[in-house]
Amino acid sequence: MQKLLKFLKPYQLELILGPTLKLLEAIFELLVPKVMANIIDYGIVRQDTGYIARMCGLIIILGICGMCFALTCQYLAARCAFRYGADLRSALYQHINKLSCTELDRLGTSTLINRITNDVTASQTGVNMFIRLASRAPFLVIGAIVMVFLKDPQIALIFVIVALLVGVLLYFVMQKTIPLYSKNQKKLDQIARHTGENLDGVRVIRAFSRQKQEVQKFSDECADLEQSMLAVGRISAILNPVTFAVINLGIVAVLWFGGIHVNAGGLSQGDLTAFTNYMTQILLAMIALANLIVVLTKAQASSLRVAEVLETEPTMQDGSEEINADNSINLNDSENREIAIAFRHVSFQYENAGDAALTGIDFELRRGQTLGIIGGTGAGKSTLAALICRNYDATTGEIRIFDKNIREYHLNSLHHAIGVVPQKAVLFTGSIAENLKWADADLTESEMQKALKIAQASEFVNALPQGVETHLVQGGRNLSGGQKQRLTIARALAGSPEILILDDSTSALDYATDAKLRTALREEYPNMTKIMISQRATSLLHADLILVLEDGHCVGMGTHDELLESCEVYQEIYHSQMQENKKK
Repeated sequence: MQKLLKFLKPYQLELILGPTLKLLEAIFELLVPKVMANIIDYGIVRQDTGYIARMCGLIIILGICGMCFALTCQYLAARCAFRYGADLRSALYQHINKLSCTELDRLGTSTLINRITNDVTASQTGVNMFIRLASRAPFLVIGAIVMVFLKDPQIALIFVIVALLVGVLLYFVMQKTIPLYSKNQKKLDQIARHTGENLDGVRVIRAFSRQKQEVQKFSDECADLEQSMLAVGRISAILNPVTFAVINLGIVAVLWFGGIHVNAGGLSQGDLTAFTNYMTQILLAMIALANLIVVLTKAQASSLRVAEVLETEPTMQDGSEEINADNSINLNDSENREIAIAFRHVSFQYENAGDAALTGIDFELRRGQTLGIIGGTGAGKSTLAALICRNYDATTGEIRIFDKNIREYHLNSLHHAIGVVPQKAVLFTGSIAENLKWADADLTESEMQKALKIAQASEFVNALPQGVETHLVQGGRNLSGGQKQRLTIARALAGSPEILILDDSTSALDYATDAKLRTALREEYPNMTKIMISQRATSLLHADLILVLEDGHCVGMGTHDELLESCEVYQEIYHSQMQENKKK
């Protein structure tokens, strides 16, 4: 929670001035019953119409001044709250982007979305309501008790008892509801996760005719959330009726004992009327405070969730070195080429995973060479690529990029030097040109066309009515799978990276297009170090080095011809694919 307080420091003026204005409004409001008592005791009893008129005018002035103070406070509260919310949301988004994949995997996408939207909004609302009501309600209660105490200490005890009873009730509700609100937010995270999975996998769900089961599962989760929210609502619903009951019983007690004091001559009728008004003010203040407690309870639960993310420190420490690859290499002298990537006995295990995803990986790849990685599902191919991008840090061993430990490099420099085409083609809403400019904002039209041509995408892009200015819907859903893959390859090439990683990113391409792509990469980017992860052995035939992975272990390493002679796993993969091709 301490991390959230710093976001309020720039708005100290609003935080001080807003409650101060509310206090002034409360003071004016406390003066009204006193003026009313004077009207009764001096104006009505003496039939002094002039006095009554002056006092009524005073009440109007007090009301107008109070309204001005209230409106100014509400403006300051809204300005402070919305700016606080904007700052907090921005800081949370920046912090999330600093977290490594390990922390992101641990927290989960759905909960992060909920925290950056719903939870920040709830925290923002809490700040708004706190400025507007937190000082006014308690001051009205205390002020009313003081005003009554100055006139009749015995009647003031009734006010004290009423305030204590309502205070205990508020404390009870807070203690019960804060944990429940936190649980409800977690259940909302679960619903958001389920919704996201269903929307992403809608084609799979329909293919397996799982609509009814998924709808039922979603309904069960919503029903569970409904029951939890009803449980919180039942507890919160106690506030208003019980507060009304306690305050009204207090008014009855004031009238009862106040009437006795009036008959005894200890109080005037005006004072008794003022006491009743003060009790009514306490009633309204307590109701407002009860509603405020509900808002603040939600805000506290949400703020704790936001603070949890901000307090999550990234386990991956950024380096300070910039990548400075040696471009003056002799491509014909393969032995003296700079070592681009080196794995030294690298092992990696995902957090809370039973077995290691990679074990004892050891290889070297020189600049301009091509590394092929092949293996079955779950062999660790994508994990190895993720380690090169430093999405994760190796559990043991060392990874060296251009003869320096990967941990020494500044992450921005590292990511700029490595072009990644993920297994799942990811495009963003906007034009094709905007997507291509992710790697280089100053990309020219000719550079775009070059990247598109090498990625074998220029033919279909230029055939579109608007060419590179064609708008892509969310996820590029207005393109086919092969078109999306070629655009993601073009996007990676547009940045002219030193290292290119193709993580099974040609699976939707036919063999002819795949071959043209590999030939274009070899001819146009001879200095670029290429890592090709593929299920097709034919895609890796010309790779300088091929790693064969099985259950996270490297069971074969060498060229295609060497592996055909020495690696049984590679032989099985290659021959099985060749037989399938012959059948086709």
